Amino acid sequence: MIPLKDNIPNERFPLITLALVLINVVAYLLSIRHGGSIVNGPSESTVLHDSAIPYDFTHPGKYCTVVKHLVERPVSEALTERGVEATPECKHGPYPGQVNTWLSAFTAMFLHGNILHIAGNMIFLAIFGPNVEDAMGYARYVVFYLLGGLVALGAQVVVGPNSTAPTLGASGAIAAVLGGYIVLYPRARILSLVIIIFFVTIIEVPAVFLLGFWFLEQLYFGSANLTNPVGGGGGVAYFAHVGGFLLGLALIRAFAVHRKAEPPRFPVY
Repeated sequence: MIPLKDNIPNERFPLITLALVLINVVAYLLSIRHGGSIVNGPSESTVLHDSAIPYDFTHPGKYCTVVKHLVERPVSEALTERGVEATPECKHGPYPGQVNTWLSAFTAMFLHGNILHIAGNMIFLAIFGPNVEDAMGYARYVVFYLLGGLVALGAQVVVGPNSTAPTLGASGAIAAVLGGYIVLYPRARILSLVIIIFFVTIIEVPAVFLLGFWFLEQLYFGSANLTNPVGGGGGVAYFAHVGGFLLGLALIRAFAVHRKAEPPRFPVY
């Protein structure tokens, strides 16, 4: 299901949410300048420079050539191949040209692998972000979003400490927003697009169902891929999503200073 709209009106202009969407889009366009494309995303050399690699956090001062042999390939292809190699050759010193490991925890939040990756993330942020922003105010929302992204990355590192697959994208931070939304507005109605092969329809579902199903899906696929020693998840950082979502569940009441009443059920279209 693809969310299109919720039935809770904004009380203020969603300045931070729109700014985050704009920053992510601009970052994506900048990332494809050198060897990338609008559809396939940045080249792997760009991804290696700006993404967060779990191995780098758990093995400071070393890097693995498993993330080197596919340089200049589209990341959408490279991630698939990288997960196959289980015995990377590791060396001392940072990867040549790589951004500082701890700085990469932030730069990775604004880097995306391809057009579908960023489009999906920005749709969810644009739908669910404004009302969470309303509940927190601008400053708290920024802190909450960035903290969600950092905790999401931490969860992925804990689950896959030896993974050499780059972790990138805003989905961990957005997962925290989703976790906050489901606590604040579980009965909100979400207009959603459903596509099953040639069957296409629009339905209205409760937020608790849509977001709850999304979370269980991440947990299931993440658990199913725990046996992959290097990449895991076919290039999807499922436990980053799980970690971000749980952070949102846990901290939303500490960050939210205002909660709007949920309107009675009515069509949102």
